[in-house]
Amino acid sequence: MVAIVDHGRPARAIHPLHAVLLAASLPLFLGGLLCDIAYSRSFEIQWSNFAAWLIAGGMVFAGVSLLWAFIDLFRAGRRRGRGLVYFVLLLVTVVLGLVNAFVHARDAWGIMPEGLILSAAVAVTALLATWFGFSSFGMSRRMGETR
Repeated sequence: MVAIVDHGRPARAIHPLHAVLLAASLPLFLGGLLCDIAYSRSFEIQWSNFAAWLIAGGMVFAGVSLLWAFIDLFRAGRRRGRGLVYFVLLLVTVVLGLVNAFVHARDAWGIMPEGLILSAAVAVTALLATWFGFSSFGMSRRMGETR
C-alpha cells in the first residue's frame, strides 16, 4: 500500500532583506509606545523626544517594507489573499505612524493623550503586519497534511 502526500504549493517565504526590514519596525514602534508610557507617568520631556525618534525610525523601515509588499502584490498573481491583508496592515501601520509622527512633532506637553493612543494603535498594527508577513503566503492547508 502506498500513501500519497500532496504538499500543494510550497510556502513562499518573504525575501531575507524584506524580513529584516519588517522585523526592524516592530521594536522601534514598541519602543515609541514604551517611551510614551514613561512620558505619561513622569512628564520628563526627553521621553517624548525618544518616542519621536523611535517612531521616525520605525516609519523608515515600515515604509520600505510597504514598498516591498506592494511590489510583491503584483508578483503574487492569483495568490493575493494573505498578501493583500499583509499590504493593507502595513499601509494602516504607515498611515497611523505618520499621523503619530505629526502628533509627536508638537510641543511635548501637547502630545498626550493622543500620542499614547496612536503609539498603541501603531504598535498593534505593526505586530499584526509582522505576524502576517512572517506567516506563509498562498497555503490553503498546512504542509504535511494528507488529503
